[in-house]
Amino acid sequence: MLLSVCAAACWVVSCANMASPNGGPYDENPPRFLRSTPALHQTGYTGKKIEIVFDELVQIEKPSENVIVTPPQKNLPVIRAAGKKVIVELKDTLQPDITYTIDFTSSISDNNEKNALENFSFAFATGDQLDSLEISGILLNARNLEPMPGVLVGLHENLSDTAFTKLPFYRTSKTNDRGKFTIRNIATGMYRLYALNDANRDYRFDQPGEEIAFLDSVIVPTFVPATRQDTIWKDTVTVDSVRTVDYTRFLPDDVLLRLFKEKFQRQYMLRPERSLDKLFTLKFNAPVDTLPQVELTDEPERTDWCLAQPADSGRSVHYWITDSLVWQRDTIYVKVTYPKSDSLNIPQPQTDTVRLTLRKAPAKSRRKKKDEPEPIEHLTFKVSLSGKANVFDRLSVTFPEPVTDLSDTVFHLEQKQDTLWIPAPFTFRQDSIDLLMFNLDREWKYEEEYRLAIDSAAITSIYGKQNDAYQTAFTMRKRDEYGHLYLNIPDVAQPAFVQLLNKNDAPIRQATVKEGGALFMNLNPDTYYARIILDMNENGEWDTGNYAEKRPPEEVFYSPKAYQVFENFEITETWNVYDTPVSGQKPMEITKNKPKDVTKKKRNYKDESRQRTNRSSGSGFGGVGSPLGF
Repeated sequence: MLLSVCAAACWVVSCANMASPNGGPYDENPPRFLRSTPALHQTGYTGKKIEIVFDELVQIEKPSENVIVTPPQKNLPVIRAAGKKVIVELKDTLQPDITYTIDFTSSISDNNEKNALENFSFAFATGDQLDSLEISGILLNARNLEPMPGVLVGLHENLSDTAFTKLPFYRTSKTNDRGKFTIRNIATGMYRLYALNDANRDYRFDQPGEEIAFLDSVIVPTFVPATRQDTIWKDTVTVDSVRTVDYTRFLPDDVLLRLFKEKFQRQYMLRPERSLDKLFTLKFNAPVDTLPQVELTDEPERTDWCLAQPADSGRSVHYWITDSLVWQRDTIYVKVTYPKSDSLNIPQPQTDTVRLTLRKAPAKSRRKKKDEPEPIEHLTFKVSLSGKANVFDRLSVTFPEPVTDLSDTVFHLEQKQDTLWIPAPFTFRQDSIDLLMFNLDREWKYEEEYRLAIDSAAITSIYGKQNDAYQTAFTMRKRDEYGHLYLNIPDVAQPAFVQLLNKNDAPIRQATVKEGGALFMNLNPDTYYARIILDMNENGEWDTGNYAEKRPPEEVFYSPKAYQVFENFEITETWNVYDTPVSGQKPMEITKNKPKDVTKKKRNYKDESRQRTNRSSGSGFGGVGSPLGF
């Protein structure tokens, strides 16, 4: 009898395990449009409320940012999800005889699995005709070809140059996470196309700090009949059939816009800092052309109490206080006269009184021994080279505070030849950016050995500190430790330069294109990327554009290939700059604005069922908590 009960119990548990549910399949499909009021593409509709019904519960992600209503609305519409509905309530008076488009981009998704309905838009017309033309393209950062997501792209039917700055867009859209855009429901005609990172949401370029893009040619939307190949899949790996499908191709569909910010900065002073008792710094939003005038409020006639040194390419000025009676004050009041932009962005003299307070760190107390002499505080400095050095490195000496009467005679640079050390000539100069740095320039060669010596008390700072004796040695690396890369660039005839980039898309070398190529010698073994800048003014740097002058930014192109440089290798590569479309040039490895992964991970039903079965089996037979207690 007992055996029969046990057998029956085991059979019940076994059946329960076999029937263990796996939770059902994931919903991997986005919501499906069913119906709407007004109907999709309805004409003659003058109501302000639109209801769109889907086949499941839906939600809208950030509707005020992601949903674009065209023509642009002065008053923001109310956009919300309610169960299976999306409801849009327009607050502006509808214009007669015009097509309205509500572009939801990819903001609508189902309520549970967040499957997004990609590129969904809804259109209706207040007149008796629905406009149906489209244009599409891509928006890239002009400087580094990054795809620019979430940027407004718009059309003007007014072809005047001032329309972009005075009037709101006629029709608009926004770029997706890949920088791509489509402007829908356009009427037949001629248009100007722009992109605008609209800071104040007024659909016009009226803020100098806004990023923009523009085409110098007129857009004429059109269409042609076309065919495409559609693949029908039996499952995820097996093709069922391939069929040819007729469709309408709207043109242009390959517009390239390059987003840039004009060179514009208002001039004003940032918060001053007093980081040391002898040093205070004035910082500015933009580089200053002339040194600000500073004077003590209690001694306005004095001019010998501090030494000014520009820094950070003119954005900062360091003031070294040379009078001990001044630097010993905890708080100093200084009157500063500097250029500040007025309402028309014209620099005007501005005088402010600033309070400079030194925040002292707690001093470490140490009991002085009897008859112990006062410690000597030497002038310290940093030398850039020691040990192994690269032939492209610079020998520089950097001080923590200004020095007086420094000349090349205090530096003893020698080169080892055989067993002898022979004086090595060099060019000595103060660095143009960091005035506390001094460069000892010399052309280095492979495997050369050098030593640098500085006698004690040879250098004196403005505070009377002197250096201790110093010596260092360094050796240049061997030729076979480097690789060399020559890029043959046959299709660029205008002035240009090439930048080699690291894996962070940061330039580490630059070379001018000469005789159809760019040479990079003495590269450390690594993976490099490259971009070329068409340097129209030949100033050796990338220049942004200007809308008022109708001057686009200088063009940038990326090599789609990564260049692997090895030790003791000389590599020659041919780079045809125009072979690859600009939108597909930048390697994904160094692209920062990578597109979102819109493909959800597939659910593994077999593994899930097996895991559930194992868990049920473990708890059903002889385990802790077994209902039979075995």
